Amino acid sequence: MLKNKLKNNQLTLGSWITIGHPSIIDIMASADFEWLVIDLEHTSIDLSQAHILISTIQANGMKALVRVSKNEEVIIKRVLDMGADGIVVPMVKSKADALEAIDYAKYPPVGKRGVGLFRAQKYGLGFDEYKKWVDNELVIIAQIEHIDAVTNIEEIITTDGIDGIIIGPYDLSGSMGYPGEYDREDVKKAIERVLQACKKNNTPSGFHVIESDPSKLQERIEQGCTFLAYSLDFFFLGDRARDGMKKIKEGLN
Repeated sequence: MLKNKLKNNQLTLGSWITIGHPSIIDIMASADFEWLVIDLEHTSIDLSQAHILISTIQANGMKALVRVSKNEEVIIKRVLDMGADGIVVPMVKSKADALEAIDYAKYPPVGKRGVGLFRAQKYGLGFDEYKKWVDNELVIIAQIEHIDAVTNIEEIITTDGIDGIIIGPYDLSGSMGYPGEYDREDVKKAIERVLQACKKNNTPSGFHVIESDPSKLQERIEQGCTFLAYSLDFFFLGDRARDGMKKIKEGLN
């Protein structure tokens, strides 16, 4: 169970879905990922597609997480009612933001989520069972991608209901004035501050490793990250195609 792995700070590996077609899921499943994140923030994937992708991910024996478009009540409850196993919430900058996400994801008395009867609740036949599932298995990941979040990292990760964090390196570097330059020393120091806070509080530290080079993922494992997203669908596709064509052209010259 993913929530137990997070609770025990065990290594768990997943990836990112940006192409809204179930064939992508079937292909990615062959790589033995434990979970996949459907990205609603920076893609054209709509809610109808997300519904199908959630079902396809779960049918392939993986956990289906959704990065919602924002920390907002309606989008969070809609993807959870579709049956998502958890959410990745962007731009969590403070404890107040973390509590807001928990409110939107969990039913009273813990949160403020409204009750609907859809796929997650077996269309009305399994609401009591689903309520227990929310308490015991729902995963809420706070995305740390702003320098304000780095400043407030201890209060974010110690908020009851947050199961782990994942660092978004592009936006974090952008919030510091250097979008995409996450190898700068000051950005590296900010990342290290987050990792050290997680280590101190025994909180799962996550990182979205953008590159498809597995050595980059290994570096993050060695840093102590345990919730790791390995690249994303279009990089796997593009990098393989570019590498193959480069070798073919070199062989022709």
